[in-house]
Amino acid sequence: MGFFACFGSKGGVKPSSRNESNRKRDVPPMVTPRVEKLSEDDRVRTTSHSISKEPLGANNGSDFAISAQTFTFSQLSAATSNFRTESLIGEGGFGRVYRGQLESTGQVVAVKQLDRNGLQGNREFLVEVLMLSLLHHSNLVNLIGYCADGDQRLLVYEYMPLGSLEDHLHDLPPDKEPLDWNTRMKIAAGAAKGLEYLHDKASPPVIYRDLKSANILLDKDFYPKLSDFGLAKLGPIGDKSHVSTRVMGTYGYCAPEYAMTGQLTVKSDVYSFGVVLLELITGRRAFDSTKPHAEQNLVSWACPMFKDRRKIPCLADPRLQGRYPMRGLYQALAVASMCIQEDAASRPAMADVVTALAYLANQAYDPGASPTGNNRNGAERRNMSARGGGGRIPAKNGYGEPINNWEMKSEDAGEETVSNMRWDFDRERALAEAKMWGKNWREKTQAKANAEGNFDVTNTIG
Repeated sequence: MGFFACFGSKGGVKPSSRNESNRKRDVPPMVTPRVEKLSEDDRVRTTSHSISKEPLGANNGSDFAISAQTFTFSQLSAATSNFRTESLIGEGGFGRVYRGQLESTGQVVAVKQLDRNGLQGNREFLVEVLMLSLLHHSNLVNLIGYCADGDQRLLVYEYMPLGSLEDHLHDLPPDKEPLDWNTRMKIAAGAAKGLEYLHDKASPPVIYRDLKSANILLDKDFYPKLSDFGLAKLGPIGDKSHVSTRVMGTYGYCAPEYAMTGQLTVKSDVYSFGVVLLELITGRRAFDSTKPHAEQNLVSWACPMFKDRRKIPCLADPRLQGRYPMRGLYQALAVASMCIQEDAASRPAMADVVTALAYLANQAYDPGASPTGNNRNGAERRNMSARGGGGRIPAKNGYGEPINNWEMKSEDAGEETVSNMRWDFDRERALAEAKMWGKNWREKTQAKANAEGNFDVTNTIG
């Protein structure tokens, strides 16, 4: 296992204190089919000596040590009140997740008990412990420790109080408010930063391979963190262009070239991120068997609408009730459409996606500050037009600069306005513009901070 030392961990990594939770829903979730299950050969049967209780990276001359704490099964049983049903907060193909409290510290944690007959075997357990011990970023879930008592395999994470992104997008109970536009863009930008860290900061890069809304956990204030690293793979190194592996993942999120050939690259993750971004924008599942056949696959349903400007507003989640900036919707869809391109080489790098989404996340939308045309009916728009534009005054953007003609029009969601827009929704140009806006925003914010003698604000958004 010494090859993990390439992440630059010297002398061990400081213990961390984050964890994972998949909130239990009032309505049972639709379990999307896996592309392929592990074979019986891959599910290595565990024995009492399969995994030592010693730090997993401390042997065989490895130059790093696993920093995660080791727990006994009795300690975690006590923390979760003997894994009682009342402590269950989620479950999936890999096992069940319980809310618990460590007796030694009083810390609230999430304990994932792996199903011995489930999809995650010894190899995936080891990968997750190693990955989360060596990779540290504010948008990655933090592993506190693990248990390898006998045939028991458990992982302990920091408790994430708001559950998963999936819980806030789908099957919402009547008393639960849907995510607003600002929160959705904040979550998208944070998840993108976590993925960028795996692709660009780790060396060799790490391919997440299982990005989906269920694996994006939410801390307080909806701060997103990527979880579940059991399927993660080290990316290609040297002159290799890809990693060949069996096809694993969740249906609806897998990149087409990976599903067909088993050739895995960082661009496979970019595709999955595009699907998640579409989920955030539309409120639809990546795959929903309850819908008509033509609408079951989110990407297949959405892509034709990109070509018809009149249908673009139809892609917005109806639960937003028109409370979103039309210009922001176009820009977010432009990023998503670039990420889900069939040609992997044409997809953007995550660094470019982060730049574009950081801009959108920092342009707070206030539906009450100045009414937009998102909810106006046709009669209202015609009356305003007859009155000479409804008394509209020249608008300015967040920098105090005049908004040009097409920008002003894009803020009005009326079908007539959208059909007259001069932007042809060229996806590459839209992404380039979003990147430029993000760069300009950072530069102007930094210049203002320097003039006022403030701290380096770029650190707060990077």
